[in-house]
Amino acid sequence: MIRLVLGMLVLLAIFRFPAIESRNPHPLGSSGIEFSALNCRKHTAVLTDFGGVGDGKTSNTKAFRTAISKLSHLASDGGAQLVVPPGKWLTGSFNLTSHFTLFIQKGATILASQDESEWPVVAPLPSYGKGRDGTGTGRFNSLISGTNLTDVVITGNNGTINGQGQYWWDKFKKKQLKVTRPYMIELLFSKNIQISNITLVDSPSWHIHPVYCNNVIVTSITIIAPVTVPNTDGINPDSCTNTLIEDCYIVSGDDCIAVKSGWDQYGIKFGMPTQQLSIRRLTCISPKSAGVALGSEMSGGIKDVRIEDVTLINTESSIRIKTAAGRGAYVKDIYARRFTMKTMKYVFWMSGNYNQHPDDGYDPKALPEVSNINFSDMTAENVTMSASLDGIDKDPFTGICISNVNISLSAKPKEVQWSCTNVAGVTSRVKPEPCSLLPEKKTEGKNVDCKFPSDLIPIESVVLKKCSL
Repeated sequence: MIRLVLGMLVLLAIFRFPAIESRNPHPLGSSGIEFSALNCRKHTAVLTDFGGVGDGKTSNTKAFRTAISKLSHLASDGGAQLVVPPGKWLTGSFNLTSHFTLFIQKGATILASQDESEWPVVAPLPSYGKGRDGTGTGRFNSLISGTNLTDVVITGNNGTINGQGQYWWDKFKKKQLKVTRPYMIELLFSKNIQISNITLVDSPSWHIHPVYCNNVIVTSITIIAPVTVPNTDGINPDSCTNTLIEDCYIVSGDDCIAVKSGWDQYGIKFGMPTQQLSIRRLTCISPKSAGVALGSEMSGGIKDVRIEDVTLINTESSIRIKTAAGRGAYVKDIYARRFTMKTMKYVFWMSGNYNQHPDDGYDPKALPEVSNINFSDMTAENVTMSASLDGIDKDPFTGICISNVNISLSAKPKEVQWSCTNVAGVTSRVKPEPCSLLPEKKTEGKNVDCKFPSDLIPIESVVLKKCSL
């Protein structure tokens, strides 16, 4: 009996998380907070319960790691949520756990540490073989990370994560880093993921990177990075199945969204595609890159991508397909519609010569398939060049369909508006007139409308639950 009582006291000491309202009412306000999530949690704790100090100077790496470690034991008892209250919470890298919610309150900012000792170095992704920065074989662990997780929510009521990227950008530019820069949020081999209702600022490199994941929702996210800094991609679904990205606003020095699936021989061997991806209601500003890029790392394949209701402002291109000999695999069954574009270098851009390789071990005979690409119902103003479409010699991009697209040119447009090599397809009601490789087509005297699926991918039918703190 004595042992039993002592054991219960130990458990209470470990897992005693006082109700926030009774111990520390100010973080939530008088009426609490309601939010939408894949699942609600039975238990709630605040970062300050674990020694967190929100002064912007004190390291909270230990506080985050301790909190998540202790809360992980509650996964089988309804799960737990960790609240980051108003303040500035400096931290290095930390890993999440399953059946867990990280809630970042309005007025709270998670600040990424610039102390490299707080960022563990981890192995490269198996589908990449090397660090993506081309600096050695390792990479810094992401600020917020996790592997083999189930049911993870990162959300808030417009709290902020600031990657303090300038430190990393400067070192990368000066070639002072021996391993690849960290990403802001990266979840690997995980399922049932939600990232929503927070603002992300100045990641050292990519902002959101779900990789080898299933059932992912990214919604109502604001991402802000300098338009002059490369590799600050917004959202990069990578070898993922059943992903929804919606209602996001992104300003970036690189692709607002980049769809990926591994790099050359490493991605071919790993063989995991990105598929069943829906992107909708995206607003993007990216003067030096694409609204949505497909590739260039696409060696596991990319298929069944639906993109709709997109606004692009001062962006280099709308959808850019990037690949090369050596990539192998495919980019196919791509559907995009209802784009509004203002101030664009290109509207359509496909590149078959994106020759960045991890090493000399790639197979130049591994040619990618690019087929069944559908664009419809788009308007663009102040455009320099309508399209640059370049397939691969003896490996043309086929099945391209472009319909109901009206492009207005800038004051100083390119003389040649459509540059096309090694491509094949059709167009209908497109202005300016496309190249001869994409002739106007009518069926029985009627205009052709490019395809867009009428069904939904499974994640689009998920209904979030109403939760509270």
